[in-house]
Amino acid sequence: MASSTQAAAPTPMSADAALVTTLAGTAMAFAHDADDEAERWLRALRLHGQVGCAMQALGVGEVPLEDGGHTGDPPRGGDAVAAAVRDAERRARARGGDVVCTADLLDALLAVYGRPLERALARRGVTPAEVAERIAAGCDEAETPAR
Repeated sequence: MASSTQAAAPTPMSADAALVTTLAGTAMAFAHDADDEAERWLRALRLHGQVGCAMQALGVGEVPLEDGGHTGDPPRGGDAVAAAVRDAERRARARGGDVVCTADLLDALLAVYGRPLERALARRGVTPAEVAERIAAGCDEAETPAR
């Protein structure tokens, strides 16, 4: 019988979520501020998993539609990556998911980054709500556990 003081086993990441986390996490060291970090997350998310499917369906491109919007907030760095992964795991468990998917990761990133991520999405012509609605409407992108 498991003790109530034991931490829950980590929820595995989907292959897409693991790839996004690795790509963006590696790029954090080169970010100048929190807005730049948010941009790096979106570049990776745009191409993978349910979030990538939704963003592509919404016509979100690689390059922002407009420049600017950087506030100079200090970069959040590796601590933000770890916090986002922990929060994404919590969100996956809360929805009863078998894996952390890119939608869990996006929600966690919105909680960790807030306005910088919202601004990065706005520069691409979408809101977090529009991406969430598109995911809920159904993307054929199934996310399976990373091996």
